[in-house]
Formats: sequence, structure tokens, C-alpha cells
Amino acid sequence: MNLKQRQRGWTFYGVLTFLLVGGVFLTVGFKLAPAYADWHTLKSVMRSVTQDQALLAKSKGEIRRGIAKHLGINNMDLPKEFVTITKDKGDVFLDVNYEIRTHVFKNVDAVMTFQERFAGKELD
Repeated sequence: MNLKQRQRGWTFYGVLTFLLVGGVFLTVGFKLAPAYADWHTLKSVMRSVTQDQALLAKSKGEIRRGIAKHLGINNMDLPKEFVTITKDKGDVFLDVNYEIRTHVFKNVDAVMTFQERFAGKELD
């Protein structure tokens, strides 16, 4: 039997390289996942706020407090001015725009930017 046909499998360096690359991807994934989970929660909160026409009929400050209440219930901590509220003839626009910086390892950071516009209507 030929020697090449009997020797199959991974080399030590092949396994080491695979583990190193896999470890980097897992580390980055575990560091970024909470920010994206918070983003999906925030989108859900903003959708529920835009469907509450009675809340949207109130002042911008009261809308902001309503959003803060929802975020407190979900235990979310976002930058101070992450949402801009605009009212125009019965339409209310909530523009979410914020950035999160997460330390990954050593001197490497990941910066994630989230932005989206949510629209709702005031109570007639």
C-alpha cells in the first residue's frame, strides 16, 4: 500500500490555524451580538411607540419620556440623544441614529452605527 494513501487527516498546523481563525470569529461574534440584540429590541420598541397614536399626539418631551420608559423596561442603555422627533401635519417621525464602540481585544475596537426612520400618525 502506498504511504500517501494511508496518511490522511489534518496536520497539527492545520488544526492550530483552524482553531485560531475559529476563535477570532467566535470572539468577534460574542462581542458584537449584544449590540445587535439591543438594536432589534429598540426596533420593536420604536414600532410599538409609532403605533400608539395617543402618545404621538403629545409633546416631543412626553414622547421622549414614553420611549425612555419602554427602554427602561427592556433594561437598555443607549446614548443620550439617539432619537430625533419631528412632527409634520399629523405625521410623527422618529429618526434613530447612534453609534456603539465595543472593545474586541487588545487595541482593536469595533464601531457599529445604527440608523433608521420610524413613522407614525397622531391621534385625530
